[in-house]
Amino acid sequence: MNNKILLTTALLASSIFASAQNNKTTYAITGDGNNDFVWMNIRQVDLTTGQVTKTLFERSKTNFSITDLNSKSVTTQRDFTSENIFATSNYPTGTFVAAAAYDKRSNKLFFTPMRRGELRWLDLNAGTENPEFYTMQINNYKTLDANDEATNITRMVIGADGNGYALSNDGNHFFSFTTGKKPVIKELGNIIDADINKGLSIHNKCSSWGGDMIADAFGKLYVISASHSVFSIDVNSRIATYLGTIQGLPANYTTNAAAVNDDGEIVVASANMFDGYYKLQLADLKAVKIEGSDAKYNTSDFANANLLLQKEANSLLNSKVIPVATTPVDARIFPNPVSNGTFNILFDNKNEGVYTIVLSDLTGRSMMSKKVSVSSGVQTQKINLNAHMAKGVYIVKVLDENKTMIINEKVVVQ
Repeated sequence: MNNKILLTTALLASSIFASAQNNKTTYAITGDGNNDFVWMNIRQVDLTTGQVTKTLFERSKTNFSITDLNSKSVTTQRDFTSENIFATSNYPTGTFVAAAAYDKRSNKLFFTPMRRGELRWLDLNAGTENPEFYTMQINNYKTLDANDEATNITRMVIGADGNGYALSNDGNHFFSFTTGKKPVIKELGNIIDADINKGLSIHNKCSSWGGDMIADAFGKLYVISASHSVFSIDVNSRIATYLGTIQGLPANYTTNAAAVNDDGEIVVASANMFDGYYKLQLADLKAVKIEGSDAKYNTSDFANANLLLQKEANSLLNSKVIPVATTPVDARIFPNPVSNGTFNILFDNKNEGVYTIVLSDLTGRSMMSKKVSVSSGVQTQKINLNAHMAKGVYIVKVLDENKTMIINEKVVVQ
């Protein structure tokens, strides 16, 4: 009887925790639509059709307010009857925007104006008739020269752990930020090239600057440079691994914007060509045009909430379940609660083989996935958590080679 209850509960939990992507919308930073390159407007795009469905902010036309969280000053549209909006820091998208990220939980669109060391966001909860923007200085980070492209932040995304990540052109400034009322911004250091990159560096201006950043359901980030190079980034080690170059795009088509559609494909757009959108799979990086997609507006960045490899993460979470004892006596996770960023998993009397460890939050969003080899006898596996992981309750699942769940426990991170 108890086993049946445990099994039913585990299956129910598995169905609740597995998350699905049904958000076909992305936000796009675009020009005016007159063959221009003024990336100051915010529009909503349907990734299925590639068509613009709504304009949220249009330069010199849309009323707005922008609040500086440090000075508490508030600026509104009426202040710009005679001021140059292309140069002032008081205009939301002044000096253009090339990096944006959408946080679904807070319903905010984060971005950075070029040549300004500031994090800004649009509060979509306030509606779009009179958009409300907020801004705060990134401490100790200012571009030294208005013409210095290297330090401009041009890639941004919200990771699977719920934190935002931003990266400069040259890859030497890697930031994380929280998405609450007043974000906490941390500089994590420079990105490090993997040894297997064979000389193709994420710091190289010709091959690796610009573009956009997306995230997967297992905690990794991906840089898609303007020159079509694709790198995966491990947040903890900051190591960038070169995965390949996108094939099938027109000559001179730069990949400045990237987002993930409901099918787990990557959709890209260009800031310098008016040739619509293309989509591709991470597995082969072969681009195919989305016929009928928008060719009126060029795009400097996309931002949406979908994650790469979400279906694969769901598959692990929905694997067949066996009853798992969760009493303290039989606990396999220690220490619990976790106070120092690490915990251990006990593999005692388990068959030799390769096991998959999946850490997810209570909504089923995967925070981490790791494969480990287990030998006979008693073995413990140490797990290092992301230093920026939020405090709370998480689920640890361990699956064997047959995808049978052998451990299913909650862990509290303090």
